[in-house]
Amino acid sequence: MQSIKSNALEPTVSDLAGLTRLQVIGRTLPVYGLPILTVLLIILFSVALPNTFPTYLNVRSILSDKAIVALLSLAATVPMIAGRIDLTIGFGIVLWHVLAIYFQSAFGISWGISVMMVIAIAGLVGLLNGLLVEVAHVDSFIATLGTGTILYAIALWVTDGRQVIATLPAGFLSLNSTFLLGIPIPALYVAALTIVLWVISERLPLGRHVYAIGANEKAAKLNGIPVRGYIIGVFVVSGIITGFAGCILAAKLRIGQANVGLDFLLPALVGAFLGTTTIKPGRVNVLGTICGVLILAVGISGIQQFGGAFFVEPLFNGATLVVSIALAAFAQRRRARMRLDPGRRSPPDQSG
Repeated sequence: MQSIKSNALEPTVSDLAGLTRLQVIGRTLPVYGLPILTVLLIILFSVALPNTFPTYLNVRSILSDKAIVALLSLAATVPMIAGRIDLTIGFGIVLWHVLAIYFQSAFGISWGISVMMVIAIAGLVGLLNGLLVEVAHVDSFIATLGTGTILYAIALWVTDGRQVIATLPAGFLSLNSTFLLGIPIPALYVAALTIVLWVISERLPLGRHVYAIGANEKAAKLNGIPVRGYIIGVFVVSGIITGFAGCILAAKLRIGQANVGLDFLLPALVGAFLGTTTIKPGRVNVLGTICGVLILAVGISGIQQFGGAFFVEPLFNGATLVVSIALAAFAQRRRARMRLDPGRRSPPDQSG
């Protein structure tokens, strides 16, 4: 059973044929509505908060603080393209950031080896998720919820409910604290990963095959696509990205604690789901995911600078998700009606 369906709703050339310029704008506006709204929010907050919002310090803070969420959103996007969902992105990062520090403090393992071990273990958990979904035929939501809860329990066991504290080497801390051309390096990780995933998903046969699975798994099988291998693969990739994000989080916090991590689950999923409402509405896409994370980061930063209370962030995340999905559903129904009644697309011919 699929958890997510991928069906593109962006208007095609044939959809726009015969429409007036105003109608064309109306059809294409939903495609770029989220980026446009993000720009409008930036302008609004910059005008209302000229001394704090449009500053290098605030931009650097947004890029650094939301990089972990962006990485997890991209990790969630990969299996969503194939019509699956991976909840271990939120549970797993709890354990991965703890282990990244624990391996160094408890066993004296070098930071480089510790990072590679964490990423490898996260990939193996992704493999387990893929096997549960494709071999054991467990729904991806249930399978990843189960394995994620186990990972969280292991994190509690490793930490014994206490913080894992160690003197960490400068090389490990530099994974988060380095700046290149004034840009925090976590933001560059996100940019590099976005480019790689975009090229694979939009320009390579591999990406087209995964999209085909998400759109219609039976048709993909009939066309000779090795569905089982691809599904297992997307969970492995998701796990690897999550493991890397856990290492970055450990370098940022400099301590390991089991009560940190679950707070990333909702924002990461919201970012990925928001991505389905823009660029390629109705279809999970990498650039849309980044737009989703960006509007959350900008909106929350501006509201907090206005003096928003501590509950503003989850409230904004949830409200934005509900409104965006509702608008996307409305656009989908509107397009379906227009396809059933082509006469709505343009005024009837009055000649003759």
